[in-house]
Amino acid sequence: MERFKKRWDIQKNWQLLFPFLGILGIAYSAYKLTALFTNNTYLKVLGILTVGYLLIKLTLWLFKKLERKWILQYRWEMIRVFIVFALTGSTSAYIGKPLLQLLGITKENLNPIVYWLLFIIIGLIFYQILLVSFGWLFGQFKFFWEFEKKMLRRFGMKRFIN
Repeated sequence: MERFKKRWDIQKNWQLLFPFLGILGIAYSAYKLTALFTNNTYLKVLGILTVGYLLIKLTLWLFKKLERKWILQYRWEMIRVFIVFALTGSTSAYIGKPLLQLLGITKENLNPIVYWLLFIIIGLIFYQILLVSFGWLFGQFKFFWEFEKKMLRRFGMKRFIN
């Protein structure tokens, strides 16, 4: 355990929460991905182990690539940042459909291409707001505010940021 803590720059035991949540998220993702392809219990277990292993390998590879690019004080904070991105993406997609229904927009009463375009635009708007909000909740406001400003610049909205 000490080796694990040293590798991830963990100084306090409460910081172990983030690697635990990361592993839990990867396990859930592996389960959902495997469930798409099989109902056989044996294949499901094998698939969860295989997909989980591949997702962990991919995540660790991403950590190495992003460690140089993202300026964070400790390595374990990268897990926290990944969790914020996952929650933000899922939540913005989850909010989009009910909001469109609230506005009276459905796939049945609108061209499907226009519907999905509106869905993506609404998702992007909520994504920007939720990214900073979840970043603040997870103690990474500064990182996500800088990330948000960079994203807004890329969208050509320089005048909205200082």
